[in-house]
Amino acid sequence: LPAGLSQWFPALEVLDVSGTGLAEVGAELLSLPCLHTLLAKNNRLGGPGSLPKGLGQAPLARSLRVLNLSGNRFAEVPPALLQLRGLRSLSLGGNRLHSIPPDIQELRSLEFLYLGGNFIASIPPELAKLPSLKYLVLCDNKIQSIPPQLAQLHSLRSLSLHNNLLTYLPREILNLVHLEELSLRGNPLVVRFVRDLTYNPPSLQELAGRTVKTRNVPYAPSDLPENLVRYLSLASNCPNPKCGGVYFDSCVRQIKFVDFCGKYRLPLMHYLCSPECSSPFSSASQSSTSQSESDSEDEASVAAHRMQKVLLG
Repeated sequence: LPAGLSQWFPALEVLDVSGTGLAEVGAELLSLPCLHTLLAKNNRLGGPGSLPKGLGQAPLARSLRVLNLSGNRFAEVPPALLQLRGLRSLSLGGNRLHSIPPDIQELRSLEFLYLGGNFIASIPPELAKLPSLKYLVLCDNKIQSIPPQLAQLHSLRSLSLHNNLLTYLPREILNLVHLEELSLRGNPLVVRFVRDLTYNPPSLQELAGRTVKTRNVPYAPSDLPENLVRYLSLASNCPNPKCGGVYFDSCVRQIKFVDFCGKYRLPLMHYLCSPECSSPFSSASQSSTSQSESDSEDEASVAAHRMQKVLLG
């Protein structure tokens, strides 16, 4: 950036230096107290010293609302960007990112996050701690699964996941009640689903914990070590309405296909407490499985009305 920029334009609010071959942003940027939008797309940013030191402590950290660094060479999200607590829109598409840092949760004002066109393989659960996030774009990456915590993004309106490696979605995705757009085309889940799902027998600790919870064995925090009290609080209820069981770490994973908009069937991950809950040889479990599928369809029907657009093809 040219020297003296702040002297020439002390009230500058929008700066667009896209497509200029820029390899670094100089310290002159820090002295622009009114700047709220910085566009630096399609440059050569990404090496050491690409961003000025002290970025997170400068007045710019409070004024900047929109930052677009798409089409550059960043291999990781620069830590300095995670200190821009006033950011509402962050674009880092078309870079060389392999991961999303857990500290992304610090950008609590973020409403728009674009990370498409990178090499991201997983989504950290901490991403769900962005209370204002409305638009999340993670398309054209290498993502294989979605953490169920993403269902905590209650403000989310649009979720773009097309062209990844997804084979199923977490059942919790139905809790995104304000979602209007879900893009999933170009994922394996559209044409196939997970076939080989293993079940690890419960440990003695889990068996004891299941007994305590299902039989309502009374206990006080003073009766047990703190780690066991915490463990018992993590019990999950089996979704099979005929079962009433609980599980902790050991459960049966199933794929349940759920109708959306009467046209598409999405594979959602479904957890049961034991293989008996889904055994086709037991009339009771057969009945419960049927009821469970019916419940899934009812939930999906409600969710379908909440979504205005589901883009799968």
